[in-house]
Amino acid sequence: MKKILIIEDDQIVGNIYRNKLRVEGYTVELALDGDTGYELLNSFEPDALITDLVLPKSTGVEFIRKMRSEPRFSKTPIIVLSNTYLTNMVQDAWKAGATKCLCKSSCTPKQVIEAIRTVLASSPPSPAVSSTASRSASTSIATEPASSPATRPAAAAQPATQMSDREFLDDLRKSFIVTLPETLTTFRTLIKNLTKADNETTRVTQARELYRRTRTLTGNAGVAGLACIAQLTDALEALLKELCEKPANFNPSTLRTVASAVDFLGWLFDRATLPGADVITEARVLVVDDELLSRRAITFALDKAKLKSISAEDPTVALKLVTENPFDLIFLDVDMPGMTGFELCTKIRALSRHWKTPVIFVTSLTGFETRANSTMSGGNDFIAKPFIFVELSVKALVYVIRARMESQPRPATVAPTPALAAR
Repeated sequence: MKKILIIEDDQIVGNIYRNKLRVEGYTVELALDGDTGYELLNSFEPDALITDLVLPKSTGVEFIRKMRSEPRFSKTPIIVLSNTYLTNMVQDAWKAGATKCLCKSSCTPKQVIEAIRTVLASSPPSPAVSSTASRSASTSIATEPASSPATRPAAAAQPATQMSDREFLDDLRKSFIVTLPETLTTFRTLIKNLTKADNETTRVTQARELYRRTRTLTGNAGVAGLACIAQLTDALEALLKELCEKPANFNPSTLRTVASAVDFLGWLFDRATLPGADVITEARVLVVDDELLSRRAITFALDKAKLKSISAEDPTVALKLVTENPFDLIFLDVDMPGMTGFELCTKIRALSRHWKTPVIFVTSLTGFETRANSTMSGGNDFIAKPFIFVELSVKALVYVIRARMESQPRPATVAPTPALAAR
């Protein structure tokens, strides 16, 4: 019987993975921090490891380095669970010796099990059994690990097991939905305290607690298969982490972006199980800015959120693109030659297909006049330059997810989520 060690500081998520793996026939131990994980590593001697990267006491990357320094664990498969936006940390994990990296926000327990089967099937015996064996390592992030009948236990291919997986996921979703009202209340209290904080120490303290709660929500939504919630909170988690590490980035724009994301969660919680609540990947975004570096910064942030974009430097060309093509979201600079962003937005609003397409202004002008003009011209929101990449990712996801889900007809027979009906 293969032994799996899980290092995950969210006990709920850790227990879900542990229980599911035990049902599949593995012997499993769970550690809630890096130090405890290292103690279990030596006493338990697992055949494979699953670890988060953000851990108390020592990071997942530090743990991997320490583990790989020991000859008996130099070949043990290591599966990393990570936030989508922590690319530098993921790269460090690869360099330290990770075997496979999975996106935590979109990874279900079933996918983790498939990943375990894959790495164990391709892994040689441990050094304790054979010192001549070598490890086969993956070189790319995989959110849906491939598998084949040859790598699965026979029972996993049976219809009964597949039905059990569906029932397991349904139970997870039901349990998760029950917690949403309490989660929403907590988030609203935290964002209220964050916006009222009058000094950096208090602000960072509130942001850290909101970050911790958001990280938990991302993991729970991911294992429950509620993709839209996990997609948004994955980005929000990364933004809050950035703000906690660099308090100088707290400003009216970033606080407004965090507050709007939390407010949107209440709307999203009520619709998370309805049709159209899948991960948004096919959205088309138009970026209009006469400055090359600004366009590149915006498109980079959109790429991080897995949103496709088209960019234009000339407002006249942009108007032609909008006239001839549908877009889910439009980013406009304000100060452009020939036609201002406000003027372009007014023309866009006159087009039948774009009279309600979300428009966000990206500008260094953040005064009252700018706000008034953005609203009068038909804009939905604005973000201040210079912006944090992930701030723009969060802002974009809020508008794209809302627009996409509002375009889906809400079944007349489906009432609001019972857990939130009493709000």
